[in-house]
Amino acid sequence: MIALITGGSSGIGLSIAKRLHQLGYDIILVARDIEKLEKAKKEIGETTEVIALDISTLKSCKELYKQVKEKDIDIVVNSAGFGMHGKFLEQNMEEQLDMIDLNVKSTQILTKLFLQDFKEKNHGYILNIASTAAFSPGPLMACYFASKAYVLRLTEAIAEEIKQEKSRVYVGCLCPGPVDTHFNDKLGVKFAKAQNSDELAAYAVQKMFQRKLVIIPTFNHKLNAFLNKFVPTKILLKANYNVQIKKINNAKKNK
Repeated sequence: MIALITGGSSGIGLSIAKRLHQLGYDIILVARDIEKLEKAKKEIGETTEVIALDISTLKSCKELYKQVKEKDIDIVVNSAGFGMHGKFLEQNMEEQLDMIDLNVKSTQILTKLFLQDFKEKNHGYILNIASTAAFSPGPLMACYFASKAYVLRLTEAIAEEIKQEKSRVYVGCLCPGPVDTHFNDKLGVKFAKAQNSDELAAYAVQKMFQRKLVIIPTFNHKLNAFLNKFVPTKILLKANYNVQIKKINNAKKNK
């Protein structure tokens, strides 16, 4: 049994990799930084293979697929991604597009490539990593929130198509809230109630094998996702703006 995890050198991806390895899966980790990958490999075990590759382009996604196609992958976890905060007009356009390429494009391409194989053999799991950000618009993190909404809605739609075809393939989406990872360090923010990534991974893997479509780890985040369906968009926009501006101001104070 083999699991492929993108963004697997740290954070949620690494924690999911460790959990799956505990369950008997050989692991293939994909990320840009070979040093971080080798460090992650030591954490997981010698049956781990590492592939240093920037998967933000169609060409590199196809290259990754070609490298592992003959390995009979059982699980694909699309965890690669990053976020940034700030005003839309003040953010660097190239960085915005890089984020969309990694968060959205790579997830779509790899889902499509591996889903074709999984459907043919009528077996396999694809878990895409979104966020609770997917459930509402996010002023001051506009591109990130939008990218995660895309991942969530894409996953849900694909899952229904597969379900209607009576396929045994699983396609699902993990939507965590704040998690204690290096992702937050890159944003320059700290969360008072960030979830432990290993605990999150154990929960996510359990729910994936139970074939849960949308996996939201905590009761509070499940409640928020539910309530967001009924709160007027104007109120959500203002509330999210206030939350993000507070994070930005706190980050500035801590520098």
